[in-house]
Amino acid sequence: MQVSLETTSMIGRKLIITIPTEGIDSEVNKRLQDLSRRVRLDGFRPGKVPMKVVKRRYGAGVRQEVLGEMMQSSYSDAIEEQQLNPAGAPLVTAQSDEADGFTFEASFEVYPEITLNSFEGITVERPVAEVQSSDVNDMIETLRKQSTEFVDVERAAQNGDRITYDYIGSKGGEVFDGGSAENATLELGSNRMIPGFEDGLVGVSAGEEKVLSLTFPEDYHAKELAGQAVEFACKVHKVAEPSLPELNDEFFARFGVEEGGEEGFRTEVARNMERELRQAIKNKVKNQALDGLLQGNEVEVPAALTAQEVDRMREQAVQKFGAPDGFDPKQLPAELFSADAEKRVALGLLINEVIRQRELKVNDERVRAMIEDVASAYQQPQEVIDWYYSNNKQLSQLKYVVLEEQVVDTILESAQVTDKPCSYQEAIKPAERARAVDEQAEQEEESA
Repeated sequence: MQVSLETTSMIGRKLIITIPTEGIDSEVNKRLQDLSRRVRLDGFRPGKVPMKVVKRRYGAGVRQEVLGEMMQSSYSDAIEEQQLNPAGAPLVTAQSDEADGFTFEASFEVYPEITLNSFEGITVERPVAEVQSSDVNDMIETLRKQSTEFVDVERAAQNGDRITYDYIGSKGGEVFDGGSAENATLELGSNRMIPGFEDGLVGVSAGEEKVLSLTFPEDYHAKELAGQAVEFACKVHKVAEPSLPELNDEFFARFGVEEGGEEGFRTEVARNMERELRQAIKNKVKNQALDGLLQGNEVEVPAALTAQEVDRMREQAVQKFGAPDGFDPKQLPAELFSADAEKRVALGLLINEVIRQRELKVNDERVRAMIEDVASAYQQPQEVIDWYYSNNKQLSQLKYVVLEEQVVDTILESAQVTDKPCSYQEAIKPAERARAVDEQAEQEEESA
């Protein structure tokens, strides 16, 4: 086998490989001889088919089969011989079959060689916050509002009430599609409907009817209705006012607190908030550190890796937003994801380079601590811990998250880190990202 290597770009490579004819012919003849002993053809006894007949009928197909296998094996041998690290499958072109051998070209990209710059130029602002008693009060009130029940009342509807009603929408006296419903429910003041709709039903009681004369917004999504004057004939059946649940054992039990009363409930809420705060601060620090790593290092990104990441992002989008049965995620335009995919791949390459250069190994104690922290949110923590250690896939994902955290710690050792005191709400509020985040590790942690 003859091999020559060309460099076509910073990460582009081309192998020109020639497989000697004698090796090809020898393997083809060997297979044809074996085939002649097994093949059955009319007019010949089994095992007695002449070689020239076998060759005439099966020779071309066998040769293609042999060439395919030899191209694959010779490509692998050439990659090893030249000490290359391809980033994706090769593009095989320019095949020629001459008397002295079969020649083909394999073009591909290799993983880039990365020289990491110092982490000293990376700046990180670390939020510093505590869960205050007032924060716990606000959270409990939020939980109560999320558990709001509506109780029928015999009075005119007010903002905040929920009405059950029928409505028929018409334009120029003609009912338009999608503008009618029966026994629909609506919370007045929610701004779900077009301007003026909900305000027009304030003051209406159960059993009353009212016609609303309104105009659709100019930017309404249905072009045939945008800016159009319409009427809605409404009939209210029920008016219900919100009723917040009492802070009692029944309410506490909804959140898994079976004993300790209100004090035990407050303690559990505070514990969950503190866990959320720790995670929010950790994520903000991590995101800034990894943003700095990405911005401070240029990386040649192999197109094959970007294409693979685009496919993953397509699948994630379909899982998140849903799609009709049989929908192929590849129908989503690649340009929707390409820029973010390239940044994800670049960051992944940089993280791996930090791991390699700093010889980082997964800290099993940190893995255990993370699992225990996740498990503490469940009623049977030990069952969760056992599940992780019996599930290799989930355990591997969690180990990657820990290893990424160790990369962040390595960056922070040299980065310029300043503390910023802030409130609990400010600390947990998601930050605007300067780059498309590498969501993979975050999703793995959430799935845990």
